[in-house]
Amino acid sequence: MSLFSPRTHARLKSSTAPSASSWQSGTGNALHRRTVVPPWFINTASLILMGLLVLLSLSIGVADFSWSGILQSLLTQSANSDSSLLLVSRIPRTIAIILTGIAMAVAGMIIQVVLKNRFVEPSMVGATQSAALGLLVVSLLFPASALIVKMGVATIAAVFGMMLFMLLIHRIPPTDFLMIPLIGIVFGGIIEAVTTFIAYQTESLQLLSVWQFGDFSGVLAGRYELLWLTGALCVLAYIIADKLTIVGLGDNIALNLGISKRQVTWIGVGMVAMMSAVVVVTVGMIPFIGLVVPNIVSRLMGDKLRRSLPAVALLGASAVLLCDIIGRSIRYPFEVPVATIFGVVGTVLFLWLLLRAPSEQ
Repeated sequence: MSLFSPRTHARLKSSTAPSASSWQSGTGNALHRRTVVPPWFINTASLILMGLLVLLSLSIGVADFSWSGILQSLLTQSANSDSSLLLVSRIPRTIAIILTGIAMAVAGMIIQVVLKNRFVEPSMVGATQSAALGLLVVSLLFPASALIVKMGVATIAAVFGMMLFMLLIHRIPPTDFLMIPLIGIVFGGIIEAVTTFIAYQTESLQLLSVWQFGDFSGVLAGRYELLWLTGALCVLAYIIADKLTIVGLGDNIALNLGISKRQVTWIGVGMVAMMSAVVVVTVGMIPFIGLVVPNIVSRLMGDKLRRSLPAVALLGASAVLLCDIIGRSIRYPFEVPVATIFGVVGTVLFLWLLLRAPSEQ
């Protein structure tokens, strides 16, 4: 039975299904023709929005904080409670939010291009679930291991999980665009169930919950620096953006242009796995970022990654910042995890993307 009505299904197929040879030759060009807002305007507006959200994020919190205290600290060149709070908690938390939003949004864009499917993101291909499984296993077997070792094991587990997922979808035709995310959801659910079973048997459910629900309340200076690695991976993604775009155009075009599809694909898979693992290790899983943000940007700017990746990164950071501010405000002084807020907001946005008026297509 189809998940959507015949009308919606036809709309989805006409707007998102890749052709036999390319996912961009039809969809991407059509999106490019629909672009009415210049990229520089979108990037500038996103940058201004992110700046305003950063100021708001630095100002909100349970502890007393005032910008006048920061100004006084600067004038007297001496530390006070406001400057200490800003340096130890507020700035690290805000940087962690920005890096997480950028990483998950860019990872979502990469996996959508590699798989030529707009309905996938790292949590729908088993990457984040496999990373959590690897992290749990290494924490149980080697509890005293360093954080970098745990991150390495989580990355390897994420790569293996994505390899297994790609083997599962290997025989599915690219035009069957709804089957791939459905298989991914089932595959991720199975891995998550296995992880929960192991945690239950070892009485580690509380430990597992830390990685399953993304939350920035525990981020302090010295506990988030691994996320800078995702920033370096995003720079690498921008460097190879043209190759990723060509791979997304289809196998024949990549072959004719001398691009090794297999090599670029595995580079992309490795980058997505590492980004997912670092985010899970540091702040936990945050779903829907890699699904919603790339789709919004693609509809505004097309699928040329060289042009759209900066907008994806800025919008991803702004989206997570906004959801974190909402989570800190709606039940003040308590916090709602950002994964919960983004799950609700992301679901609404994604349904809007699916069901928007056909006149805009």
